[in-house]
Amino acid sequence: MTDTIITAENLSKSYLVGHQSRETYTALRDVIARGARNFARKSLDFACGRQIVQGDEVEEFWALREVSFEIKRGEVVGIIGRNGAGKSTLLKLLSRITEPTSGRIRLRGRVASLLEVGTGFHPELTGRENVFLNGAILGMGRKEIARKFDEIVAFAEVERFLDTPIKHYSSGMYVRLAFAVAAHLEPEILVVDEVLAVGDTEFQKKCLGKMDEVSRREGRTVLFVSHNMSAINSLCEKGIYLDLGRLQELGEAKAVVSKYLTRARTESDGERSLLQEARCKHQKAFVFTSVSILDHNRNVSSRLEVTHPFCIRIGYEYETSGIEMGFRIETFDGVAVFSSEHHLPDPDSHGRLKAQSEVEIPAMFLMPGQYSVTVGAHTPFVETHDHHEQVLGFEIVDNGTPFARYGNYRKIGIVMLDLPWKMIKGKT
Repeated sequence: MTDTIITAENLSKSYLVGHQSRETYTALRDVIARGARNFARKSLDFACGRQIVQGDEVEEFWALREVSFEIKRGEVVGIIGRNGAGKSTLLKLLSRITEPTSGRIRLRGRVASLLEVGTGFHPELTGRENVFLNGAILGMGRKEIARKFDEIVAFAEVERFLDTPIKHYSSGMYVRLAFAVAAHLEPEILVVDEVLAVGDTEFQKKCLGKMDEVSRREGRTVLFVSHNMSAINSLCEKGIYLDLGRLQELGEAKAVVSKYLTRARTESDGERSLLQEARCKHQKAFVFTSVSILDHNRNVSSRLEVTHPFCIRIGYEYETSGIEMGFRIETFDGVAVFSSEHHLPDPDSHGRLKAQSEVEIPAMFLMPGQYSVTVGAHTPFVETHDHHEQVLGFEIVDNGTPFARYGNYRKIGIVMLDLPWKMIKGKT
């Protein structure tokens, strides 16, 4: 009997994307003709059982293209890549939520998936009822769920709200209960998307520990999507790197993470626009729009000399008060070095405020090596507004300076620094 539990052969998935044409002047006859064409096309698609697409023009978009790999029983596999690389699409195919356009998947075991917050939950049912509902959706019998019920509730830490309809739960409580059900109902394959970012730090550690336990002690297979490279390195023994729907690297997790971070650093060249992601979140109270790194000459750069200070510039938009915004610097392998944040002034009566904030990092502070920037914004003790893990990479280069007396910096973990921030209103 083979130890291979998942096999993907030339896996591809395409979607039809509609585009609305924009014209400066449109006559009534053009509107009527366009509506008739769209109605005829949609009617034909419906009659043929095809996807119905809104828009005047239709484009074929390949979310995955000819992806092949094998995963052994008991392996923990990290799937990494930038937003839109095809990670979530791959997990949906493996979870049989959607079918591939071409290619084949072979699964030898039961799959439990945690892809989105609240998937498989009914908002009007209580937490207790949803445990049984979600377990049934995952293919478990009532007796099996009842046997694990107390353990699930204890892990999720929602005992006080067990008989409360989950429509009153926060997003963090949703993901606690959903992960607890998926992890305790003994699937052979556990699929976890980056929804763990919703939970607090302690619960994230608890989930990572549980995934490590089910793989090493119980021999189950875990597929884990995350932008946290430190978690990928510590938890996963194998990595899959996707970019633009294609498989870029498959192998040992640390080697795959290294290639991903190196490529991210070289492609960014010291600046990363987040406008596309911001447009998708335009209704949020806060969104990041850009992150840049400036050298001592105020030029955008990803290569910085250790004897000179450099600046981190962050662009954003917001429309609510009480927001804390900041960043974290991490080493190449995902170890946090230090972080800094500041309180944003309340927006005025003119509505949504566009601004940039800058902070200067002193010279001779970071040892030579490769680093990344993570940005985040939150209202303390209320909610997280926007977050981008390792959004931008950069390198500190040695220009011949002795570093004997600076060696202790490699031993520092997270350090909160009181650095001077400068805000520039009206820019993004």
